[in-house]
Formats: sequence, structure tokens, C-alpha cells
Amino acid sequence: MRTITRIFLIVPALFCLSCSNEVKTANKDEGVIDFDTKAVDVNNPLYSLAPSSAVLKFKKEKFAIEMNSFGMFKTAIIGNSKEKTLAQTVKFMDVKQVCIEDEKAVREGNKDFELKIEETSETKKIIGLNCYKAKVTKLSNPATSFDVWYTKDLGMEDCNSLTPYSQLKGVLIDYRVKKMGLEMHFLAKSFKNVAVEDNTFEISPGMKIVSAEEMARFFSSLQ
Repeated sequence: MRTITRIFLIVPALFCLSCSNEVKTANKDEGVIDFDTKAVDVNNPLYSLAPSSAVLKFKKEKFAIEMNSFGMFKTAIIGNSKEKTLAQTVKFMDVKQVCIEDEKAVREGNKDFELKIEETSETKKIIGLNCYKAKVTKLSNPATSFDVWYTKDLGMEDCNSLTPYSQLKGVLIDYRVKKMGLEMHFLAKSFKNVAVEDNTFEISPGMKIVSAEEMARFFSSLQ
């Protein structure tokens, strides 16, 4: 009977210890956010390839957002706000390639989705995080406007420095973005403050390095 009692005392203690270790390994500015995603324009030729979900993994100045369509078409955006670099990877059948751009090239590409952003005082909770609202208008089409939400709870004030949302100092939670001709809407559905492995932000060996023009031609060939 004493042995059984000891077991029941030890098991909860081990459980608490393991939980304690997990908290210590994950910093405030480190974790995983799951998003629901959808293409904005149903008439876009790439609409059928648009993923329905995405996973954002971040750690200090690094982030990687991974998307998967039908388990076949995999793409990821890997960024480093400190080094000012952005890479897009694609894995599709026998194609494994990556386009790596510096700050100048990224900002030039952002001109395809230039925005006017008006920050507001409106706030609400999304996935347990304090979020702030901003009103956004497309400069190329002032008749098109939408709301975005972002949070300051996770630190990472400069995480948007390579995006059209560089004005906003926080992690985007509900927003739109355009890449390779396809505009997507991202809406966070969960957040976990867990440790993220450093190799998450590395380019897989064997990836062919291509130019932005070659990557664009690849996406055009899918239409």
C-alpha cells in the first residue's frame, strides 16, 4: 500500500517537472501560431492551389510560415528581420527550389501590394492575445479596404519590417498578403508558447536557388 501511495505522489511531481522544463525553454518571443487561410479572389487561376491553413513558427528575429496544399504542394516563407532577408521555398513533385531576396529586392516586390494603414484605438482578444485594429486601404485600388489585427504581446516589434505592414509594431493575427500574384487572407486560430528548433529557419539541403523571375515563371506555369 505504501508503494502505491509513493507512485501516486511521484507521477504528479514528474508531470509538473516536465511542464516546468517546457516553460523554461520557450521565451516570450518564441512559439507557434496556426492560421486558417483562404484566397481572396475566387477567379484567380491559382485559387485551387491555395492552402486552407498555415503554420507560423517564430523565434526572436526569425520566422517561418509554412503552407501545404493537398499534401503535394508545399511552400514556405522564411525571414530574418535582423539580417533583412526573405526566402520563399517550393516543394512540388520533383521541384525543390528557393528564392532568397535581400531588403532592396523585398521592398521592390512589396510595391505590388502597397497599403495605406490607419491605426486605431480599438482592441479585442484573439486566441487569448491582446490585439489592435488597423484600417487598411490598397493604394492601387482605394475602393478596396479591410481591417487587420495585430498583437504586441509576443514582442517581435520589427517582424513586419520586410512586409507591406512595416508600420505596425507587432505580430499580425488577422491580415491579408499578396505573393506571386495570389492574395491570401490569414486568420489565427491558436497560439502555443513553445520552443522552436533553430533548423526551422534554415534552407533544406538540395534546394535549387532561383531568381525571383524564375520563381514567378514557375507559379505562372501552374495556372
